[in-house]
Amino acid sequence: MAVTLTLKGVPDDVYERLKQAAAANHRSLNGEIIALLQAQVFPRRLSAREHLAAIRAVRSRLKATDFDHTLIDGMKREGRA
Repeated sequence: MAVTLTLKGVPDDVYERLKQAAAANHRSLNGEIIALLQAQVFPRRLSAREHLAAIRAVRSRLKATDFDHTLIDGMKREGRA
């Protein structure tokens, strides 16, 4: 069963950020707050496979001119025996 909560004394800047986040996520203000509370109370831990897939998805969206794999690999190896 769903419960109704009332928030009092929400600072103006917090309220504005919540409204912006709700709009960006195509949610109502109420839906955004519920989503944030759920994420905090029930954090979802990614498996190593899910984490790697998410990293690869981000990398695939980067332009080759914005991201140089060889440069990054060289930096990682720098100073190693």
